[in-house]
Amino acid sequence: MAKSRQFLNILGLMLLLYLNKATANTKKPNIIIILIDDMGINDVSFHGSNQIVTPNIDALAYNGIILNKYYVPNLCTPSRATLLTGKYPIHTGMQHFVAVPDEPWGLPLTERLMPQFFREAGYATHLIGKWHLGFWRKDQTPTMRGFDHHYGYYNGYIDYYDHTHNMLYKNYTVGVDFRQDLQRWPKDNGTYATEAFTSQARHIIEQHDQSRPLFMVLSHLAVHTGNEDKPMQAPPEEVAKFAHISDPKRRIYAGMVSSLDKSVGQTISALADKGMLEHSIVLLYSDNGAPTLGIHSNSGSNYPYRGQKESPWEGGIRSAGAIWSPLLQQQRYVSNQPIHAIDWLPTLSAAAGISLPAELQLDGVNVWDVLSGNLEPQSRRLLHVLDDVFGYASYMRDNLKYVNGSRFEGRFDNWLGELPEHETDPQSEFYAQLVLASEVNQQLGSKALNEKHIQLLRAAATQRCPNNAENKTQTAYQCNPLLAACYFNLAKDPCEHYNLAEVYPLQLQLLAQEVDEYRRGAKSSARVPRADDRANPALHGGHWEWWNETAPTSSGAQPSKSNIFSWSWQCVKTLVQTYF
Repeated sequence: MAKSRQFLNILGLMLLLYLNKATANTKKPNIIIILIDDMGINDVSFHGSNQIVTPNIDALAYNGIILNKYYVPNLCTPSRATLLTGKYPIHTGMQHFVAVPDEPWGLPLTERLMPQFFREAGYATHLIGKWHLGFWRKDQTPTMRGFDHHYGYYNGYIDYYDHTHNMLYKNYTVGVDFRQDLQRWPKDNGTYATEAFTSQARHIIEQHDQSRPLFMVLSHLAVHTGNEDKPMQAPPEEVAKFAHISDPKRRIYAGMVSSLDKSVGQTISALADKGMLEHSIVLLYSDNGAPTLGIHSNSGSNYPYRGQKESPWEGGIRSAGAIWSPLLQQQRYVSNQPIHAIDWLPTLSAAAGISLPAELQLDGVNVWDVLSGNLEPQSRRLLHVLDDVFGYASYMRDNLKYVNGSRFEGRFDNWLGELPEHETDPQSEFYAQLVLASEVNQQLGSKALNEKHIQLLRAAATQRCPNNAENKTQTAYQCNPLLAACYFNLAKDPCEHYNLAEVYPLQLQLLAQEVDEYRRGAKSSARVPRADDRANPALHGGHWEWWNETAPTSSGAQPSKSNIFSWSWQCVKTLVQTYF
């Protein structure tokens, strides 16, 4: 009798713990981050362009909040590190260049990442698509860094169909770079990457156990180029929609964007069909500006902003972004609050009721209340770029911006990607109706959103700047950051036409001093810029994978709280089977 009573007490306690955990989890919002790769701010139609209409992406933006002053690091690897750590790249050692396939380095294991915190809070954590934060050791890979599940690739890009990564400038075997967790995954070879990742996202949503909240990063290959020998790839039926675009490269790019827009519609519909939308937060943005010209150029457009990916200008660091959630008190507006990718870890954690350790020393701030309440924009100091290896910096205090140095000898420092006015999508005449009829709007649509409201929101999110040709005679205001630091007032000159360094030398000096303060607190670059031939896919059965065998460390192998509670439930079942 005493033994039975003891068992019942233990059973009751464990059931209480389990049920309390399950109840707590149901109160936490599902979080879905749709991360686009290398898309220009002028490549979504909610910012005013009529060349490529993106009704699903636009419907998400119009029903939620358009992030009109959203900033990101200007390059893939630093941008992804920033999202997952809540820190500037200079504080994680990720400020210099990108993770190259055969270089032995990655995001330091000393950094705790967003999926780790969410998993410990009971979330099921998934990464679909691109990683690009290092894989030279197994403990650097996604499922060792907080993700329960990874379906996708490790490198910066792959072929859209055969999923290989080809280092053309190296005498390496062409390697497949596609994984299901730690397993090689040839099953989906031949499936267009955007469709493969969307299908996986839908599968995860459909199979999701709603006793736990969902944290999912859908990290698309699109619209980054594929391998250099065949960089532009899109389904023919999508490309055929854009006969009005004369540039064949841009036409394929439009097909890539269109496929991405369809993916957004299908992902939102999957959440709706599962009954998960009413308690979800959906964040969508591009990791950096588009590379219009040069290496991995995709013909994307950041116009009328200056510069492009991997530059210090607004075109490289300003992202097309939007957030939607029924948990936001205010929706359907354009936010001019300066926001940075560093802000998402503290912001999404706060929205989920997750307390972060104080010793993290995050650079980001919680902007949930500012966004939810549509409050007055708060003052910000934002470090956009500080790479002392390549020798350039970009920094902003409120509307005052400092630029010193540039990349590629300044070849891409102009205003790139201006679109021909006559090349408009014939359907753009019915733009508002297309948005209202979109798959996303069918799921999220509010009666408060109508054609007039769409037109007002679109106008507020469209940036107009003087044509650069009108400023060529203004030699006194020209900027060459390779020769001297430049100073801009973005409130009056968001497209960085007028360098005011000689007009306000004291302000320029103050901004330079603030950059130096950041420099003194910067960590050394984590990059190891040397090739390790052991990475050659020829040595790994024609696949890209870790080549330095190291036992997993506590950064990934440590059991999460959610796993502990799963273990508890298994114990309950074992006890029941034993006693009864």
